[in-house]
Amino acid sequence: MGNTLRAIIAFIPSDDCQKYLLGDLEEMPIDRMVDLSSRQLRRFPSHVCSFRELVKLYLSDNNLHQLPPELEQLQNLQILALDFNNFKALPLVVCTLKQLCILYLGNNKLCDLPQELSLLQNLKTLWLESNCLSHLPEVVCELSLLKTLHAGSNALCTLPAGLRCLQELRTIWLSGNLLADFPPVLLHMPFLEVIDVDRNAIRCFPSLAHLPGLKLVIYDHNPCRNAPKVAKGVRRVGRWAEETPEPRKRSELGREEETEDKELPLPPDKQPQPC
Repeated sequence: MGNTLRAIIAFIPSDDCQKYLLGDLEEMPIDRMVDLSSRQLRRFPSHVCSFRELVKLYLSDNNLHQLPPELEQLQNLQILALDFNNFKALPLVVCTLKQLCILYLGNNKLCDLPQELSLLQNLKTLWLESNCLSHLPEVVCELSLLKTLHAGSNALCTLPAGLRCLQELRTIWLSGNLLADFPPVLLHMPFLEVIDVDRNAIRCFPSLAHLPGLKLVIYDHNPCRNAPKVAKGVRRVGRWAEETPEPRKRSELGREEETEDKELPLPPDKQPQPC
């Protein structure tokens, strides 16, 4: 009943109705954090832009599709959560918040990202899961301090070669995409620690044993014929993870059986007799 009432009130622009949705939020909290998640908001409360020392702003699980230009005043903001909303494009004002370290954009309707995102050179974590991305925007390759990239549950078929420029990247989540091949660029990223390609369409995995930083590779739910070879101590999650790196090929099994047959000693009655 509470959520239903909020959803109805969200359509009423009066100040009293907006105060009901926002609760008691007239001054900036002492902890410099504002959490307006799950409030059925359809428009951003502009007076929050006056909280210029704000560090964390959570707007998850609302009905937002745009943000006011006044948001640019929050130049101390380090964490911004816009996931589970209705954004079809990233508001450019977000790209003016140059102190951002963590940006949550998952579960929206994004098909691309603006070039202005490259201005966020302090960004270390970017969540893009469950959007409408058919490709990973090249601008992501310009976020030089990025450490964690979550791009799962999109429609990615490939990754840009420029991704190898992200030498700080340690974790990449790509589950639930349309990858038919293991992305070649990942083979040239020796500092990666976690690779997740679960739930794709990869049929054959290359060796990952040469990646010195790798700690975990998740490759389950792929129609693969082999498991990726990894260095000692690297954890694998997927088919044959606890067995040999690759399943025995039928042709190899046949050759082994032929060899074994040749080496089996003949029974006494079939032994060659001396002349």
